[in-house]
Amino acid sequence: MPEFTRRKLLSSTAAAAALGVTGTGTVGADDGTEPWVDGSVDLFATTALGAEVTGPFVFETNELLFSLQHPSSDNPDPYSRGAIGIVENHQFDMDGQNTDFGVLSIPDTDQQQSQVRTAEGEYTILAHGRDAIDGGDAALGVPQTPDGEAVDQFAGSRYSELGNDPDMNQFVATNDEGTEGHLFTNFEQSPGDVTRIPISRDADGWAADLENAINLSSLDAWREMGGTRIDCGGDLSPWGTPMPAEEEYSHTLTTGTTSVSDMVDAGTGVGMRGAGHFFNRPNPADIQSAVDSLYGDEAWYVQGYWALTGVELLAYYLGAEPFDQSDDGNNREPIGANFPNKYRYGYLLDIREPTAETPEPMKYWVMGRASWELPEVADDEQTVFMTSDGEDKGGFYKFEAEEPIPSYDDPSDIRGTLYAPKRTNAPANRERPKNATLDLEWVSLGTATNGEVESWIAEYDDITQIHYLEHAETSWVDDFDRALAEADREVAENGNRDYISDEMIVTWADQHRQRGPDSVDEELRRVPFLETRAAARELDATVEFRKSEGIDTTGNQTGAQPGDEMYIGLAEVNAGMADDSGDLRHKQVDGGMVYRATVEEDYDVTRLEPAVVGPKAEDPPSVADKTPLNVDNTYVMPDGRVLLCEDADQLGRSYPNDGLYVYEPNN
Repeated sequence: MPEFTRRKLLSSTAAAAALGVTGTGTVGADDGTEPWVDGSVDLFATTALGAEVTGPFVFETNELLFSLQHPSSDNPDPYSRGAIGIVENHQFDMDGQNTDFGVLSIPDTDQQQSQVRTAEGEYTILAHGRDAIDGGDAALGVPQTPDGEAVDQFAGSRYSELGNDPDMNQFVATNDEGTEGHLFTNFEQSPGDVTRIPISRDADGWAADLENAINLSSLDAWREMGGTRIDCGGDLSPWGTPMPAEEEYSHTLTTGTTSVSDMVDAGTGVGMRGAGHFFNRPNPADIQSAVDSLYGDEAWYVQGYWALTGVELLAYYLGAEPFDQSDDGNNREPIGANFPNKYRYGYLLDIREPTAETPEPMKYWVMGRASWELPEVADDEQTVFMTSDGEDKGGFYKFEAEEPIPSYDDPSDIRGTLYAPKRTNAPANRERPKNATLDLEWVSLGTATNGEVESWIAEYDDITQIHYLEHAETSWVDDFDRALAEADREVAENGNRDYISDEMIVTWADQHRQRGPDSVDEELRRVPFLETRAAARELDATVEFRKSEGIDTTGNQTGAQPGDEMYIGLAEVNAGMADDSGDLRHKQVDGGMVYRATVEEDYDVTRLEPAVVGPKAEDPPSVADKTPLNVDNTYVMPDGRVLLCEDADQLGRSYPNDGLYVYEPNN
């Protein structure tokens, strides 16, 4: 198969037209098809079979590090396990003319597909998940119970294999040259983990000190805040601290683009109820099969149910007695004490004092609860933009603190306003993504302090799986099967009364419209912070963004500044983003797209413009092989070029590997 670079392919009108891709200023066939690039892209790396490209980070030495997330165990060593690695013997030329790496062919042999390949240099692994760390007393990325037992020894559903899904990488240097410091890595699993590995560079390259690496999940302060769940992307704050994000997919209260008021109006949640109501169900991930059994032809897809896997493991991590164990997995004995509070997951974190012997973790409860992929903090240290991933529940949110965040001595005092976006320019049905500029205004959801939101969350700390079974008329002690079925039916139809109710959300929205966000009843102020997506949907905010993932700006070293370009990856453009209703009615492009925005003088963002559009599902290999596909993480290098990392469904490609592209925008 011929080699290519996107730069060469886009260097002529004929080549661009042949690909079905046109860039700004390029005249070619315009038949309404995608893909499309406003600039040029070059393939820099492909991963080993089964692995995503996650956690890109470029050091001050201009060397690239990224994670090998969940590779196939059939790959040869060292590519058969989740890993963190660096591209050695290559430094990006930040002062050059995009000529600092050569051609990388697509992987067209079994050998090429089973390894990490780079256009320049070699991918060298610094650490694998599950490597021995902390003096041999722990395994990298594997949380432990309070008694020091590795959580992966217990039976029960898995969100992923513990230690196999490294994601975010953020480096905090401890010397002026940026060659010594601590590498913080997220592990996308349940219970979650963030690891800290001392790394350094000498004349022979980078090396990791695993002997002194730690799992932050082992810290008392980590467990005291409830631990973490599905730790995904993250950023480095302008004040120099890692900011991991929890991608809590199971938070959604409804399925698809339906709203809570739709269920209230219908008098039932049948056909609409989402996974968020079933968090404290015994064996919660089994709710989909239960709904199928209870409702037969009227059954529906319980959106986010699959992300309820790993909840029992999270309970054991917190100290619950693992008495619901059997040879085949969890039995159905309900977990009581130390069951996790669902409202403690789905937040942005900050790891303060990151280089101290004991770092100080905290959660930004006041920034809202969702399936956060990444934050982007502005240089004013007050404005935070956030992307929420997921199926028809994703989105783009903003938080504005009243004072610079580091200026608060006590994180509980951080006070600010949470916003959701609303598209203001009228959508057109089947709007081509390359033409779909979005003008936005921001809808205030509410204002609170971090401490206030945590106090609301704490009211739900004692809820257990036993409470779920109390939705049934039959005693679960007398007849467990009947009680569980009754509870499932009651919750599916009328909601889970252990948590914020449907009626409470609808009442909050009514009062918000009538009185404004700051004048709702005191007991309702919690709604937008604990059920952020549901609240935004009730106010008709624009929440149809389909898998809103990576976000980064050209000011990523210091925080977004006025004039900086912000890039947002949408891994897919389909489902609720490509239907005939709502604010986004894009033409379906399963290969996703990347939006770009300019940070304004007041640190706001009010317009999104397309930068890269991926292929359609039906596009042949001649197109799909040469196009960024399902872009997940984005990372802007100091010279303005953007790393586009794939989490690809492959679509029409002739090869099965994800890739990392370098995108150069038009000036």
